[in-house]
Amino acid sequence: MNRPATEVVLQRCDGYDLPVVEAAVYSALAGLSHGNFHGKTVLLKPNLIAASGPALACTHPHCIAAVAAWFHGHGARVLVGDSPAFGSAAKVCDKHGITKALARLDVRLVEFTTPVRQRLSGGVTVTVAAEALECDLLVGLPKVKAHNQMYVTLAVKNLFGIVVGVGKAMMHMVHGRGHRHFAGILLDLLDLLPQQLHVADGICAMHVSGPLDGRPLPLYCIAAAQSPVAMDTALLSVLELDHECSPLWQEAEARKLLGSDGAMIGYPCLLPQDFKGAGFIAPMQLNPVRFNPCRFLRGMMRRVILRLRS
Repeated sequence: MNRPATEVVLQRCDGYDLPVVEAAVYSALAGLSHGNFHGKTVLLKPNLIAASGPALACTHPHCIAAVAAWFHGHGARVLVGDSPAFGSAAKVCDKHGITKALARLDVRLVEFTTPVRQRLSGGVTVTVAAEALECDLLVGLPKVKAHNQMYVTLAVKNLFGIVVGVGKAMMHMVHGRGHRHFAGILLDLLDLLPQQLHVADGICAMHVSGPLDGRPLPLYCIAAAQSPVAMDTALLSVLELDHECSPLWQEAEARKLLGSDGAMIGYPCLLPQDFKGAGFIAPMQLNPVRFNPCRFLRGMMRRVILRLRS
């Protein structure tokens, strides 16, 4: 890949028909990446939050299939994996049509189940999935959504899925003392990961509330970038949101991370203002990062039940 890390490719995509999605995704990836992927292991990490939630809460099957087909066509060994908030990746894929969409491709689904303890630069120790670290390229496939705790969930927040299973809930309980503190942990996770590329599904976003219970909003946008921080900064502009309301952007800007300065982002295709007027609504007041203890216990019980049923 030889494009500057602060470039973000924005493409218009008028719907989820597979040929339309493939055209937008292929154009975005061709404009961003020119690496040799022959024989490389490429892991696609979509947002597979839960089988019990609406399909809108997950990355659309045709977005996943289009990215998988592009890398497969470039000679890569393609994997798809995640650690959903509830249940297994396989169940989410079966429920929301992802398994069917990938059936025509030589793609293997992997569960993020192999724990590896890692100490982050900020001092927090986390248990992440070895599967997410053992690839040549990690391709994040976030869904553009509102988020009741973190304002929006985009490329950086999508990578929280590398934390194994119940570890995500435990991190909320143990390290959820503040939005900026939690945002710092999410940003520290980036240092663990191999080379990255991100393709965001913003064709139909989820707004007003999230990450499970929001409303659909046609945005007709596909975004691609090497840097998840640059993608998040660009998409906040696409959504016409105040960057200062995003704890993740605030922390990235305070650290002067590459991609946090919107003035330094290059747009080789469309500009954020080309999507002006979509009307995305983000939560006006953020919920605490630390879960309510009753909610936490209910979630733990639900995970036990799902594990017993599997």
